Amino acid sequence: MTKTVKEHLIKSLAPGQFVSGQLLGEALGISRTAIAKHVKALTEMGLDIYSVTGKGYKLAQPLNLLEKEKIISLLAASIDTKGNHNSLPLVEVHSLIDSTNDYLMRRLPNQLSQGQVCLAEYQSAGRGRRGRQWISPFGSQIYLSMYWYLEQGLSAAMGLSLVTALAVSDAVKAHSDVQVQLKWPNDIYLDGVKLAGILIDLEGQALEPSHSVIGIGLNLHMPEDAGKLIEQKWTDLQSHSTVEIDRNALSAQLIGCLQQRLTQYQQSGLAPMLDEWHNHDAFLDKRVKLITGDRTTHGICRGVNNQGALLLEVNGQLQPIYGGEVSLRMDE
Repeated sequence: MTKTVKEHLIKSLAPGQFVSGQLLGEALGISRTAIAKHVKALTEMGLDIYSVTGKGYKLAQPLNLLEKEKIISLLAASIDTKGNHNSLPLVEVHSLIDSTNDYLMRRLPNQLSQGQVCLAEYQSAGRGRRGRQWISPFGSQIYLSMYWYLEQGLSAAMGLSLVTALAVSDAVKAHSDVQVQLKWPNDIYLDGVKLAGILIDLEGQALEPSHSVIGIGLNLHMPEDAGKLIEQKWTDLQSHSTVEIDRNALSAQLIGCLQQRLTQYQQSGLAPMLDEWHNHDAFLDKRVKLITGDRTTHGICRGVNNQGALLLEVNGQLQPIYGGEVSLRMDE
């Protein structure tokens, strides 16, 4: 019931007009006091709602809510225009969810189809790498996860984060004419700070067909209060774009670009995409430090190889670094 009430309130407030607390209570069969408690919970999720006696509740800015039908329609038009052979994936849109990745992982393996997508307005337990919380304010970003079957087994998972980063780059450029930078293994940068992150969850055996869930968190218009909770430097796309960001159109673009890149990867591997990666590599030929637990290795970033490993030059020798619990940073 709580989730249903919150979703009703969100849809009622989304147009940006005053909504009477009494009328909301009557529609939902609950008291005005209960409505006030639910509105307070929505503000804690990142929604800027204020109240005026005699008028009711109002959002400071109207919400551009995600619409499943609109996303599917835009995606279908894009597939037809490009003339590619990808089928239209199943798309789910949730107002409130714990985590889009966790939602798909719980449905493995029989309740998912190739390319199936979960989008959400808000995540109560969004995850980043190494167990970090992904700050997920309501209705201002994109939280997207896609299921992808790995026929070649977990060995094919090595390059997934790089392929996904290229797909994010494709979609952002096409929608907003903004060129992002890519940071191994799973970040997208803009003007030297983080714009988006990628989280890959895997299930299966090394040499057997396996399952992956690819998660993308993309900052579009970060509310000031939510931004204060983020521990690292960040930016959002709207701050850099002269185009008004349309979350439905960008979501459709992301799904299409990700499907296209993953299909290319499945057919040809990572090698044909390496030049594009290196063209947008934020750290290429720069001095970096690689942090693994308590150990720090200093070197020069020389890009990535066709397995998706970082090529780190240390004392004139190239060392491939194959991911894991590592952090790559500029060496200043």
